[in-house]
Amino acid sequence: MTEEHNTQEELDLSVIGDDTDLELDLAADTDDLQTVEVQIERIAERQRQITAHLKIPQPVEQVWKILTDYEALADFVPNLTKSRLLEHPQGGIRLEQVGAQRLLRFNFCARVVLDLEEYFPKEINFRMVEGDFKDFSGSWQLKSYLLDEQMGTHLWYTVRVWPKRTMPVGIIEHRLSNDMRLNLLAIRQRVLEI
Repeated sequence: MTEEHNTQEELDLSVIGDDTDLELDLAADTDDLQTVEVQIERIAERQRQITAHLKIPQPVEQVWKILTDYEALADFVPNLTKSRLLEHPQGGIRLEQVGAQRLLRFNFCARVVLDLEEYFPKEINFRMVEGDFKDFSGSWQLKSYLLDEQMGTHLWYTVRVWPKRTMPVGIIEHRLSNDMRLNLLAIRQRVLEI
């Protein structure tokens, strides 16, 4: 059974930038944010696919190591308050994650339980099996590149989201695209610290 974290409220979408843009300014400078490419695709009226891409000047194996240390993700990924492995009924990888932040003077919290499939070193797929969305699924994709005799990684993060009716899709789309930028920058920073 999933706990409902959000209630429906009338929201003024014209002020959405007040909290979120300030956070982006504080978290990274403009040059860093521009290094993350984000594409938003409207799948249906309330469904979106968002893809973020970033280059990391470290080998794929280093990036993979950070991405698959699932329980450490909440230590450095912005707005991720919990990331813990759960027992999977078929012996696979099951992960519970909770994200929280303040939006428009109210607290927004979302919980998902994801089943993951790893295809080292190229891809990690995830699919929601329980949570606060109708659908939340996607993938991490990694591809090596060579620049000036140094190995690097192209990293793509794709999320398909279908919010429940209690969640305004415009806010979810805006928030996820900003969060994905910040998440990729946090992952790059963590990889570079190793």
